[in-house]
Amino acid sequence: MKRTRSEDLKTIKLTKPNGEICVIGGNNRTFIIAEGGINHQGELSLAKDLVDLAVECGADCVKFQKRTISRILTKEGLDKPYVGPHSFGNTYGEHKKVLELSFADFRELKEYAEKKNIFFTASGWDEESVDFLNEIGVPFFKVASADLTNFPLLEHTAKKGKPVFMSTGMADMDMVRKAVELVLKYNKDIVLFQCTSTYPATLDSLNLNVIKTYKKEFGKDCVIGYSGHENGISMSLVAAILGAKVIERHFTLDRTMKGGDHAASLEKDGLRRLIRDIHNSALALGSFEKRLLPLEIPVFTKLAKSIVSATKIPKGTVITRDMLTTKGPGTGISPIKLQEIIGKKAAHDIEEDVVLYDKDFS
Repeated sequence: MKRTRSEDLKTIKLTKPNGEICVIGGNNRTFIIAEGGINHQGELSLAKDLVDLAVECGADCVKFQKRTISRILTKEGLDKPYVGPHSFGNTYGEHKKVLELSFADFRELKEYAEKKNIFFTASGWDEESVDFLNEIGVPFFKVASADLTNFPLLEHTAKKGKPVFMSTGMADMDMVRKAVELVLKYNKDIVLFQCTSTYPATLDSLNLNVIKTYKKEFGKDCVIGYSGHENGISMSLVAAILGAKVIERHFTLDRTMKGGDHAASLEKDGLRRLIRDIHNSALALGSFEKRLLPLEIPVFTKLAKSIVSATKIPKGTVITRDMLTTKGPGTGISPIKLQEIIGKKAAHDIEEDVVLYDKDFS
């Protein structure tokens, strides 16, 4: 069976704030989303600091989250007591409202990010938020795992005509298929993330092999990615090596800050090293073709073996196996051709212990 290579798979084009075209998927380098989420604590200044950090670490995109609190929770849910070390209010509704940036904040934050020439977007958790994000011109929409089965929101988002990035935590394969089928009715640009929705996710729950499953089933229609909530950077690197062409990771200014997402987020050094290692791994994976590289030729010449005369061989002598041996350097006839030399005649007198060449035989 022919192996599907990345050049056969789906690609999506995005336009950077400076007008440069960025292509994700296929043979292009892994696209890195630095997910600020709600780690801004509801403060615009901290959100700008997160943008700066994403730019400094080399991320392609900085992402946040936008909610209309009254649209995503019932009154009962809003009024539910919410008291604990990470609470920003006495009720869950009060807590969530504190962590929301206003429309004006989002407009200013997007302009700030664009001046830094980094993609800016957000997860829209309800139709009003998606409409707002579309109005301010985000390049693509992110649908959180929690809304993979929220088909009204999926359809509303897909109809906007911009790429839809979908996380698939808390789902089985049937749910994923149905979500992809729905979005494809309206939109042909999808990024599909393998994701495990626990915070932090344990190693045995990541199921990174699902990336291969997604590539096999959805690779013609979707760019496959990975949204990670695990501690550390190594498993996101593995995801990229397995073929995830978009990697999304939460990041923060300080993992000890108040709030539930900080502990499962990367700080500056972790985000920087992850981005560095993912791009380096792409260089290391290289070509599917095994070949002698030009930079290996000097080493080959020095270390490889040639066919060498084991004794003096007079002109006209029929060559036998005992007349030949193999030694370096590798500048002469390859030992691969040893049997081809046996039976030929010496074209001239050959000294003992010399590298042999085609011109030495007739």
